Amino acid sequence: MPPRPRRALIALVGLALALPPGASGQGTPDTTRAPQAPVQARVVAIDTSNEIRPGAAFWRSLLIPGWGQAATGRHLTGALFATWEGVTMMMTFKAHAEVRYMERTGSGSLQAKRQEQQDWIVLWVFNHLFSGAEAYVAAHLQDFPKDLKFGAYPGGVGVSVPIGPIGRR
Repeated sequence: MPPRPRRALIALVGLALALPPGASGQGTPDTTRAPQAPVQARVVAIDTSNEIRPGAAFWRSLLIPGWGQAATGRHLTGALFATWEGVTMMMTFKAHAEVRYMERTGSGSLQAKRQEQQDWIVLWVFNHLFSGAEAYVAAHLQDFPKDLKFGAYPGGVGVSVPIGPIGRR
């Protein structure tokens, strides 16, 4: 009968060695050892191959509004800036043609039409500057979590960030 207790002791020691630290059932984790990653965990490097520097995004959008946004992967925002660029450009040229016509005909509302033309020019320039600034900020926030959600909650406004596995983007 002596071999049985020896087998039981060997099985018990083997089981104790196979259990992870802190699973001894005592309820207090082992804080003397450094934490170790589980065997199944994989650390995935963030892909930075398609990221653009903030200065480059700024200059692209200053040159052609929407280009910097498209380079940072924000195609809808880039399309909106490009569309507004087209509208302000068209309205500036339209107002300029109307000013020329009113000058030839001697219209009394020439001053109001010149003011309208200047207003469209200001909006055109503002679109360039705002597009560049927005692309600059967007390039800085490229690695910000895409799953971040803002919402109204009872008693105020809140932010939720889902926490997932390591390396999930």
